[in-house]
Amino acid sequence: MLKILIAEDDVVSRKLLWKVLGEYGVCDLVINGIEAVDAFIIALKEKEPYDLVCLDIMMPKADGITVLKTLRDLEKQNKDCKEAKIIMVTALNETEVVDDAFEKGADAYAPKPIDINRLIEVLRNFELIEG
Repeated sequence: MLKILIAEDDVVSRKLLWKVLGEYGVCDLVINGIEAVDAFIIALKEKEPYDLVCLDIMMPKADGITVLKTLRDLEKQNKDCKEAKIIMVTALNETEVVDDAFEKGADAYAPKPIDINRLIEVLRNFELIEG
């Protein structure tokens, strides 16, 4: 059973991700960047790190790129935890933003509207789910 963090301020995208990913694990939902970092820290402290993080790029309080860098820094500080797979989710179609996300440690990119079949394929490629 996967442990999944969904950080998404758009209610439609959040519900869709929760519905699809909830079949593969336990999903925690947050609606801004600060809550995403807080949830990630709590998971690390409880020694139950996330396997997968779906991170919206445009969120209130802290954008997804800033959160991504923070999560990767937290993982480096906790050497005994495995790295979560992080999928950046965004309506933005700007190449430099996507490139920046990959440079800061993103594992994949999912444009909105979210293509469920493609998302499932990415999870299989990450070997998070079987199929």
